[in-house]
Amino acid sequence: MVIDHIGVVVKSIEKGVALWESAFGYRRMTDAVVNSRQKVRVVFLCKEKSLDVKLVEPTDTSSPVYSFAQKGGGLHHLCFRCESLVPELETLKKLGARVLTKPEPGEAFQGEQIAFVFAGQGLNIELIDTEKRAKLISE
Repeated sequence: MVIDHIGVVVKSIEKGVALWESAFGYRRMTDAVVNSRQKVRVVFLCKEKSLDVKLVEPTDTSSPVYSFAQKGGGLHHLCFRCESLVPELETLKKLGARVLTKPEPGEAFQGEQIAFVFAGQGLNIELIDTEKRAKLISE
């Protein structure tokens, strides 16, 4: 597995993008995409020779990240890309990780499967087995 991106919860995608562009030199890689299951809106940012960043904004008070965003947000998860999602998820479960979200289509990944686990030590982990991103911005 390799780290694909980091997920950062924000109150506002627009303000988050502005900060990451001006302060850290990232650029917007995708248009915002709504994940209806998690009730969030996400956008990917990129920078040469750096990890991608996914900004995550709740769209509803019932979103799992709503209260975190209201407290100011911040680092939410590390996303690992693996060869095959289901076997890797089983391995992590055997090692004591707790499944938070079973594999389901991820709108930000063109419908490819994603899963979330809590790996202990305060680590929320997203698992994917694709390099796809939805709604890429043309250069």
